[in-house]
Amino acid sequence: MNSNSINCLFVTGGAGFIGSAVIRELLRSTTMLVVNIDSLTYAGNLETLANEITHNRYKFSQTDICDREALRALFTTFRPMGVLHLAAESHVDRSIDSPDTFLKTNILGTYTLLESVRDYLDTVSPSCLERFRFHHVSTDEVFGTLGVDGMFTESSQYQPRSPYAASKAASDHLVGAWSETYGIPSIISNCSNNYGPYQYPEKLIPVVIRKAITAVSIPVYGAGNNVRDWLYVDDHARALLMLLENGCPGRTYNVGGGNEKSNLAVVKAICNVLDRIHPRKDQISYNEQISFVADRPGHDFRYAIDSSRIQTELGWRPEETFASGLEKTVQWYLNNQLWVETVLDSKYQGERLGLGKNP
Repeated sequence: MNSNSINCLFVTGGAGFIGSAVIRELLRSTTMLVVNIDSLTYAGNLETLANEITHNRYKFSQTDICDREALRALFTTFRPMGVLHLAAESHVDRSIDSPDTFLKTNILGTYTLLESVRDYLDTVSPSCLERFRFHHVSTDEVFGTLGVDGMFTESSQYQPRSPYAASKAASDHLVGAWSETYGIPSIISNCSNNYGPYQYPEKLIPVVIRKAITAVSIPVYGAGNNVRDWLYVDDHARALLMLLENGCPGRTYNVGGGNEKSNLAVVKAICNVLDRIHPRKDQISYNEQISFVADRPGHDFRYAIDSSRIQTELGWRPEETFASGLEKTVQWYLNNQLWVETVLDSKYQGERLGLGKNP
């Protein structure tokens, strides 16, 4: 499927971190009309698309994916030839404190969206059905945790260990079931930890940058030995578009950056970049601000992604190394502190989340 053959594409969650990067890439590299469907919860903010909001191929609908009637109206109006489904609650710590929101959006929302797609596809021609794609964007966290060896593949067993991971695992299974049962042409991708510009400032890298430059303690969970594979968000956006264009319906694809780092190594790398490009006035290293705090409940030890399928079948490769991507990310946050303050807007002030206390 050639992206230029798609007259219109729906992107759910397009005001979020990954979704906004996808929309920027779609507007840059294709000719399709992009409809951003986002309910603008705490982590969704149109400031992430401030430069795209007036683009003649961009439309925005403030719609909850749990609202079937609103979705029906959008499908009737725009007649899309694809859906890139990124709308999700995505922060593990928040899922520990408030799992109900994650179950609603990630499970019920995905179900409602799939049913809306099914209703819509009943109205299209066979040729349109053949071209249509439903691309569900998921996470490597559905696979659980790894020891010191091994990598997650597309055939890895699902073993989610947090409310967030469980909700995404459920949504993955819903997409697979609706594909098999109702014939919705679907693709699932599972990605590793994303980082880059416009990430909501509750995630590790933007939290560390903000804590560092405001001269407060930089918290590291446990001993900081938990390992993640880091993927630059623009590399992920390119992968998602490549899968939309050329991925095989019914298949899943892992997307990783090939950058395994312990949390402590990531924090120290950020501090070292800041020492070089934004040194403290007292010339003390930002590393001196690191402090160790109680670990997250059920903290998965290690994630690692085997991306050989998308690399072999579609020729995708990440363009950024961790060093180059981190440098761009730190510089962007230094240059865009007003954006950080605007999107926070009293929604989150850096307090500790994920301690498992009832809201």
